[in-house]
Amino acid sequence: MSTGSEYLKDAFGRFSDYKGLADKAIAQLPDDALWVTLDPESNSVGLLMRHLAGNMRSRWRDFLTTDGEKADRHRDQEFVVPADRSRAAILADWESGWAQLFSELKSLRPEQLERTTTARHEPMSAVSAINRQLMHAALHIGQIIFLAKHLRTGAWKTLSIERGQSDAFNETMRQKFQGSPKA
Repeated sequence: MSTGSEYLKDAFGRFSDYKGLADKAIAQLPDDALWVTLDPESNSVGLLMRHLAGNMRSRWRDFLTTDGEKADRHRDQEFVVPADRSRAAILADWESGWAQLFSELKSLRPEQLERTTTARHEPMSAVSAINRQLMHAALHIGQIIFLAKHLRTGAWKTLSIERGQSDAFNETMRQKFQGSPKA
């Protein structure tokens, strides 16, 4: 497998992992908690979902051929609580952003990674643009998880290794991959 193919496979996997973590955190929240903020300057889980969805639809539509900041995107509106605050509405918005990202990322070929694309008129390689999106998703998904965990204090189900279980987890992983070739 070429380095470019491996990179695209890994980027797809990382985005999938981030989405999976966010989905599990969001699923733990009751509907009304999706719009709770910690203070007037903070964003709610719902607003972070709207922002990521809007960003992904803009950045990933015609990824290699148009600027990532599309004229039909209204970023500032992503941070305004919508009239329809239902879970169904925010999840539909969220899923549409991810669908755009995954569709475009799946269509990329290794030889396209060196092509130049732009976001807000700033030129960058496709690799740089993908890395930028990975960082952006990780940043906001970390916020989503933090907020969800905070809002579910006492009822939170961990998304990773349970406290006090690191040694057991490491042993399970060692056994799982024992004999696997090293990278």
